[in-house]
Amino acid sequence: MAPYHIRKYQESDRKRVLGLFSQGMAEHVPATFRHTLKLRQNLVLLLGGPLAVFLVSGSWLLALMASLTFLTTLWFLAKYSWTQHTVKALQTDLSDITKYYFSECGSCFWVVESEGQVVGTVGALPVEEPTLQKKQVELLRLSVALEHRGQGIAKALVRTVLQFARDQGYSEVVLNTTIMQSPALAIYHSMGFQETHQSFAFQSFRLMAIPLIHFIYHLPSAQVSPAPGQGGGP
Repeated sequence: MAPYHIRKYQESDRKRVLGLFSQGMAEHVPATFRHTLKLRQNLVLLLGGPLAVFLVSGSWLLALMASLTFLTTLWFLAKYSWTQHTVKALQTDLSDITKYYFSECGSCFWVVESEGQVVGTVGALPVEEPTLQKKQVELLRLSVALEHRGQGIAKALVRTVLQFARDQGYSEVVLNTTIMQSPALAIYHSMGFQETHQSFAFQSFRLMAIPLIHFIYHLPSAQVSPAPGQGGGP
């Protein structure tokens, strides 16, 4: 395993960070397609639709074309949904990482560097919600290059955010991910995050029965405030 270290984001990292994020989102398309294909209503349409076409037209060719058209539509829907998610991120916080994550205290963005190359990312932004009773920070953009997974990098990035949250006086860390991101779900559960509720980011995700799963982590250090100068290191 090549050594790695976590450091704060620099503008020179931008191209690699955006590439990692876009690549990670694209990886979910095949799994999303398979998930959508297994939905009961889609299995009925996949089997019954072509059969109905054959019974009406008497043509197996038309039935085959109907089946291929349906599969193509499901693939397009899966790809479109993750493209939509990627575009939204690139138009919001990832459009200017320095501005969004370093313009004020309480937020930050980190990268993982290994052998001179950025191989992972994570960010933290305060939750701006006036009705909140506790101070929350959101963990965002957790991503690790495919060839560097399984080395504990993702957990190290999550721990970096948790320590940052403690140092900044946050009470809770929140995040969301989808059921398609099973490795991330396993990491969050293993590190003590608790599921709170589910929602749908886009209508296309609702059509494919892919909810966002929202998590929360209650910081133990928030219960006892440390004396000045006794905060933990990053």
